[in-house]
Amino acid sequence: MKKQPVKKKAKSTPSFKIVTAKRAGFCFGVKRAIDITTDMARSDKKGIFTLGPIIHNPQVIDRLKEEGIYPINADDLDKKNIGALIIRTHGIPNQLYENIAARAFRLVDATCPFVKKAQRYAKLLKENGYQVVILGDINHPEVKGLMSYAGGDVLVVDENTRLKGLRSKVGVIVQTTQPLAALKKVLSQVVEIAKEVKVYNTICNSTALRLRETEILSHKVDVMLVLGGKNSANTSQLADLCRDLDVTTYHIETASEIREAWFNNAKTVGITAGASTPDWIIREVELRLRDIGGKL
Repeated sequence: MKKQPVKKKAKSTPSFKIVTAKRAGFCFGVKRAIDITTDMARSDKKGIFTLGPIIHNPQVIDRLKEEGIYPINADDLDKKNIGALIIRTHGIPNQLYENIAARAFRLVDATCPFVKKAQRYAKLLKENGYQVVILGDINHPEVKGLMSYAGGDVLVVDENTRLKGLRSKVGVIVQTTQPLAALKKVLSQVVEIAKEVKVYNTICNSTALRLRETEILSHKVDVMLVLGGKNSANTSQLADLCRDLDVTTYHIETASEIREAWFNNAKTVGITAGASTPDWIIREVELRLRDIGGKL
């Protein structure tokens, strides 16, 4: 009797529900900066540069380059024929701002209004005799700008810093994308050391709400996709939060990075995105998930 060939099992197609966070994508400050920049691209056309990347999203920067708008470093200001210079959402140090403002080209300030507010508070604290403590990442451009307003004895800390050597009069401000829990940890130390403490909670409300929404969503899904630039602090913070909550998490920039195998055993897949992630990237990811077997 002839042996019948063994039939291979057909590969099962993943089937899952897609849930996208309502606050995924551009925050107010980023949308404002991009609107300013694209409006200038349509009207001025020539010699438009941004001082550093306008936001931390490589795909958006590439699209702006197609419009003729390129990021430039402060060291290269004398090497380019600049008609207009746009200051990025994160802001810049005060001394650099004054240096640029004295030049002949047009200066357009797209600094996020919430970052501008934090800069004003840093300056106010310094003028009123407080030692300024900044909660944030010392290497982040926003924090570098804040430091320039805060005085020579400014101290930059993160939530794990062990504080010592503070003056008796301390003022605290926060990088706008830090979590509230980190501020609470730092303040618990400050109040044990300083005799007079003034706190400006400069955390952007959009950041706090986005983190909270992502936390809630993480408890309801099997896989979480976090969309945004690998160089984006707030996007990385979202990815870290999801991982800390023990949900399978993938931090990606575009739909091309998605692999079907990620969703083989998933019933629900969540999508969240950083404040500098454009809607078109979110839509492309949703379409890719639908092609794999997802349903909105």
